[in-house]
Amino acid sequence: MLGVVIHAPNDLRVEPVAATPPGPGDVVVQIQAGGICGSDLHYYQHGGFGAIRIKQPMVLGHEISGVIAEVGAGVTHLKAGTRVAVDPSLPCGLCRYCREGQPRHCLDMRFLGSAMRFPHVQGGFRQSLTVCAEQAVVIPASMTMAEAAMAEPLAVCLHAVNQAGPLLGRKVLVTGCGPIGILTIMAARLAGASEIIATDLSPFTLRFAEQAGATTILDVAKNPSALSSYAADKGTFDVMFEASGAAPVLGGAFEALRPGAVIVQVGIGGDVSLPMNVLVAKEFQLRGTFRFDREFQLAVDLMAAKRIDVTPLVTATMPIADANAAFRTAADRQRAMKVQLSFQ
Repeated sequence: MLGVVIHAPNDLRVEPVAATPPGPGDVVVQIQAGGICGSDLHYYQHGGFGAIRIKQPMVLGHEISGVIAEVGAGVTHLKAGTRVAVDPSLPCGLCRYCREGQPRHCLDMRFLGSAMRFPHVQGGFRQSLTVCAEQAVVIPASMTMAEAAMAEPLAVCLHAVNQAGPLLGRKVLVTGCGPIGILTIMAARLAGASEIIATDLSPFTLRFAEQAGATTILDVAKNPSALSSYAADKGTFDVMFEASGAAPVLGGAFEALRPGAVIVQVGIGGDVSLPMNVLVAKEFQLRGTFRFDREFQLAVDLMAAKRIDVTPLVTATMPIADANAAFRTAADRQRAMKVQLSFQ
């Protein structure tokens, strides 16, 4: 079968990859849709991110959905023909964090399309993929494969919102309106935020933020001081979700945050210098957020119930043969939000 394999920065090849027969407890999923994530783009453009680097050819992709083609011994709750979203996380279930109910911090995590361990965990951008049956989450007939492939990034944002605590009636700032920022806006709106201000450098992405439920959008390329109007009386916002990953953004928003504000860092960037005196004096709570746990099933349920509509975010779907063009399109934030690959 064919897979989308990264060999080095800007060296992406569509080439044959080996199939893996299902063992006991496994299923084979015929992949139909796969979304290009920011981490996939980092591998494509830079060969990795931070200290994580590609050391061997690796199939990319972890936002995937498809149809079960075969089940292994002992699998009784799934059958050939079942439509599924694939949870890319496979925690060990045995380490201290798994036992404590935090499997996202598993000491032996196998996450699809990740170079964090060696040998790398091969990803899901392939025509078929063998996974543990627990990773295959059944989707209803009403859900498209494109929607199902959005379960993973939506789960990331649902977890980020959970990290912030209650949002009912809160004033929220979201900085960065890529796919993660937009999905965070949707999740914050669902959680009851009374006001959501979104900032970005691109009018294209800000239009999506407005459609997703942002009450105000601010183009900080045209007006770099746009947040200054929210600085009166020690600030306005109760919660900030930083989704850009750009180093200057976090500290630059401090004046607009009220004392005691919760800051959730969603975007991944490099090291950041912060005005610690402001953080201390205004008693900010700075929180990280990493992947997800039970939010994957919640993401599927919310989309199935039409409580969150992710379909406007998929701005292009391209065949696997055009993977390089798809990655170039996904990297252009002036004309693409979420680009997905088709494997059929």
